[in-house]
Amino acid sequence: MFRSTSKEIPHLLVHQKADNVGVVVIEGLTAGTDMLCCITHDNSTFRLIAKADVPIGHKIALRDLKIGDTAIKYGEDIGKIIADVPRGTHVHTQNCKTKRW
Repeated sequence: MFRSTSKEIPHLLVHQKADNVGVVVIEGLTAGTDMLCCITHDNSTFRLIAKADVPIGHKIALRDLKIGDTAIKYGEDIGKIIADVPRGTHVHTQNCKTKRW
């Protein structure tokens, strides 16, 4: 469970330190939000600015991702980056495709 010395709740969850995308866990995340991000593996936290409005359950890039990079979530390969994705930007079907088919 997330523990913090403040009353702030996380905006974004990251499962493993090696992940390069995190999952939005609040409704109504808007561009410019200074997000509290929690790595659930060890409950460490960091901050990241959202560069776009992103729906709950969708992914955000934790670092700049380039065409051909692999998107990593839950410590697993979830797809190939097909368009450059700057840090803090929405990762979805417009810039990431599954490798399953």
